[in-house]
Amino acid sequence: MLQKRTSGMYESFVRSGRETHATHYCAGCGHGIIHKIVAEALAEMGLQDRTIMVNPIGCSVFGYYYWDCGNIGAAHGRAQAVATAINRTLRDAIVIAYQGDGDLAAIGFNNTFQAASRGEHMAVFFANNAIYGMTGGQMAPTSLAGMRTMTSPAGRDPGHEGYPMRVCEVLNQLKAPVYIERVSVADTPRIMRARRAVRKALEIQREGKGYAFVEFISPCPTSVGMDPVRASRFCMEEMEREFPLGCLRDHSEEALPRAPRASAPTVPQFFGQEADIETAAPAPDPAFRERRLKFAGFGGQGVMSLGVCVAEAARMERRFTTWFPSYGPEQRGGAAACSVVVAGQAIGSPAVDRPDVLVCMSLPAYERFVGLVAPGGTVVVDDSVPCRVAAPAGVRVVALPATRLATSLGAPKAANTLMLAALGRLEVTGLSRGSLLRALDASFRNKPALAEKNRALFAEAEAWIDAHPWGAQSE
Repeated sequence: MLQKRTSGMYESFVRSGRETHATHYCAGCGHGIIHKIVAEALAEMGLQDRTIMVNPIGCSVFGYYYWDCGNIGAAHGRAQAVATAINRTLRDAIVIAYQGDGDLAAIGFNNTFQAASRGEHMAVFFANNAIYGMTGGQMAPTSLAGMRTMTSPAGRDPGHEGYPMRVCEVLNQLKAPVYIERVSVADTPRIMRARRAVRKALEIQREGKGYAFVEFISPCPTSVGMDPVRASRFCMEEMEREFPLGCLRDHSEEALPRAPRASAPTVPQFFGQEADIETAAPAPDPAFRERRLKFAGFGGQGVMSLGVCVAEAARMERRFTTWFPSYGPEQRGGAAACSVVVAGQAIGSPAVDRPDVLVCMSLPAYERFVGLVAPGGTVVVDDSVPCRVAAPAGVRVVALPATRLATSLGAPKAANTLMLAALGRLEVTGLSRGSLLRALDASFRNKPALAEKNRALFAEAEAWIDAHPWGAQSE
């Protein structure tokens, strides 16, 4: 008897260091059927070379051994987050997220719901076998009421574990999805309808029309403890009663193709045509020593804007720079910190674990970060902070009365401007005074009166620094 070879799948599967023509699925499992109809549709529609399949955690985690197309693995439940990143960067790609019920409807449901709500351009193929198959047969969000599993040995009790989740119906409440259908692979007529649903979802992707979701009622003989025939009957007689088959939504006719990507705005366009912002690209300068700075304090002290000023000054000097914030949960008064890197070459990471310069405006910030300062580094700390924790050997500590001085000058919220002036006088950023001042002006672009005030404060701080010895200093 002649058998037709499945198109769209590899001719042999190299798993565990050997070639095989068998998948890893149990006899009677629906995954192999779904794989076949998806692969055949991709091949017949000429989409293989454009397709990226996002493989999940679950029984189908090894799908990349079978599908002859691009494949990317995702963390548990995160397939649609990964698919979102792909379709936003590779807009011509056909992106497919293939997921089981535990992966999609449990740990990954918020990823699913939000991707559908945004109308991301992807086809989602959802295998619903009502159980966690890979990890031993635990109850899944789609397990039926009364269904016995490893974690519901007496049967799922809706009063305790809730009712089965109908994912298609939940997503059908959203505006953005273009196509939502539930099909089954329990017998031949159902498989034929499933084939049509797969092609419809892929046509929507080919035409760039948006989010398509196809749920497959799929047998899992091993985990439900049935032979393949009984497992298929269970799908048709029990699961389809809870999860009715049919198309819940098809807006493919009226959906519009994806608009071409707009060109990114220039910096002046982003901030407004009248903005006086220097936009030149960074100029490589291998001789410039990289500086890594950490700014830390409480929310409301201006540590974030202080970091932004230094990063902006670096950009104005055509240095490579990054600004990376970190916040506590409170809106005001909680921990706040940011990291700034200034370099003469491309920066590998914005994280600053061993700062060359640490600016602290609170005791918790000082005690948390002072021990991390790199040898030969500098700590600038407000003199209201008791420095009971010693800095590492070879680290200079400078105490500046920034808060007291700002208050005496009638601007108690401008202590960060005085810290900026101190960084300039200490010459620890590698940036010029003029660039720091221009960056300070830019931070008050929409409040010119405050710009003038802060320039005056900057000058007052410099005058005070020049007229007074630095506070407590140590090496």
